[in-house]
Amino acid sequence: MCGALRLSDAGKPAVLMGWVNRRRDLGNLIFVDVRDRTGVTQVVFNKERNPALHAKAGELRNEYVIAALGKIRQRVPDTVNKNIPTGEVELIAEELRILNEAKQPPFLPGDTVLPNEELRLQYRYIDLRREAMQRNIELRHRVAIAIRDYLSAQGFFEIETPFMTRSTPEGARDYLVPSRVQPGSFYALPQSPQLFKQILMISGFDKYFQIVRCFRDEDLRADRQPEFTQIDLEMSYPQPERVWEVVEGFLTAAFKAGGHEIKPPFPRMSYDDAIRQYGSDKPDMRLPAMTDVREAFAPENLQTLGVSATLPVVAIRIPRVGELSRKERDDIKPLFKAKGGAKLFEDFKRLEKNFPEATSAVRKKAGTEADDLIVIVAGDGKPGGHPSEGGVKPEVKQHDHAVYTSAGLLRVALAQRYAAKHGAFSKTGDPGKDYRFLWVTDFPMFEYDEEGQRWAAAHHPFTSPHERDMDKLESDPGAVRALAYDVVLNGTELGSGSIRIHRQDIQRKIFHALGMTEEEARARFGFFLEALEYGTPPHGGIALGLDRIAMILAGAESLREVIPFPKTARAVDLMVDAPTPVSEAQLRELGIQVKKT
Repeated sequence: MCGALRLSDAGKPAVLMGWVNRRRDLGNLIFVDVRDRTGVTQVVFNKERNPALHAKAGELRNEYVIAALGKIRQRVPDTVNKNIPTGEVELIAEELRILNEAKQPPFLPGDTVLPNEELRLQYRYIDLRREAMQRNIELRHRVAIAIRDYLSAQGFFEIETPFMTRSTPEGARDYLVPSRVQPGSFYALPQSPQLFKQILMISGFDKYFQIVRCFRDEDLRADRQPEFTQIDLEMSYPQPERVWEVVEGFLTAAFKAGGHEIKPPFPRMSYDDAIRQYGSDKPDMRLPAMTDVREAFAPENLQTLGVSATLPVVAIRIPRVGELSRKERDDIKPLFKAKGGAKLFEDFKRLEKNFPEATSAVRKKAGTEADDLIVIVAGDGKPGGHPSEGGVKPEVKQHDHAVYTSAGLLRVALAQRYAAKHGAFSKTGDPGKDYRFLWVTDFPMFEYDEEGQRWAAAHHPFTSPHERDMDKLESDPGAVRALAYDVVLNGTELGSGSIRIHRQDIQRKIFHALGMTEEEARARFGFFLEALEYGTPPHGGIALGLDRIAMILAGAESLREVIPFPKTARAVDLMVDAPTPVSEAQLRELGIQVKKT
């Protein structure tokens, strides 16, 4: 391989095959760097030694595919290239075969300035030749192998589940596949193997996993693709802690494969505490928690500020940012995405001038230091400033979910804008040094869908409620907690799971709480309800995004950097030009007519 040769190989014969990475013509000598996925080796063509071979080398251009045969020679000291592992040796060519020519590509794998992403995706086969992309795909491979090896050693079976199944829409839209042999009927590509993995538990395969492709027809963003890969697992008879232990084990193995050590067990936090302290159900633990400092202000202070005396007053602290200029303080305002009745006080110095005792108490309560950035988010004191909170649990409602979540969004935006500038924070973290994992537990079972005017499953309808909340399913659905849990890393949700419902009577109650009639539940999930009648063990599991794990380990900003053939933000594959219309003959065969809207 082109990256394998070392000084110890000097004097040996070798054949190198790969792409022409670079050609340098110095008259009597032509130097060609030959590249494959392992690295680069310099090949030398000497006109005095072999004029015909030298002339043939003169025909080479970037990205030609060649085979070069010759003998390895140690480079003279002043020509050693210390920037590459093969830099102490070179191949003195005795034979050259041009295996394939290449057009001048729109960009070169060795270019230091990348072209725009659309061009990279259109010519993905060129982009994938870049060292960074080769490294990312290799990293993804190592991570997947480490996870497979760990779970197999723990007694899990890797079992494939169908890609063509029935549509059971719940959450994101399904991708539909028309059936030619059953006209008018459709398969759906799975958003998740959820029901199949639960049926595997009913079937007696008590430890299942799969590294599986899933499909969701939803809007895209940097950490989302229409087809994605998840690490899916299910276990019989577990408590949540047992699922967490398995996940921590394979994540430890995965991160070790990526060159980083992490130390389980991960800390745990309830959903309610996450909202109160971080304003998010996926907290970034690299930043200090928020602090409710309402008690630091006297009632008359709150009235003067136009702040509610019953809603929280949240202090956000970003360490070591230093003093901000007036322009920087003004720049904070657009970062604030107010929800409900939340309002922002970005100029803490002004507050200190007008309310010295209160702000001194704020500093003490929030544990601030002199060079910390502090801003305040509070509930609006105007009538109607306390918004309805839909499916949020009562414990969080009384402190106003909207104020906390508004503050939480601002907290992360401030860190990305100002703490990163001062070296105190980065979006992807410092690989190997600042990975902060967290389990978030006890999520709400339901959330209220304002558009549909009904309760919807916050996780999915097969999640088990807390046993002591069962009596609230009909009387107070918003107060029911789920046996659901997420694993979070540096503000990114890596995976989501739950203990499942294993009794048919409880599953029926959940469907009823979601507004499903008996007939609707039977039509959509009849096969599963029947399966639950045949001795279903308690079970639970989780699914984690392999793409996200690889993205974080690679220090990338987008999933597209770790997926070989991704889609654009418009769900388009620019390389193969998909999706595209199909012929009328194909549509007729499927019994489909397309109507343009």
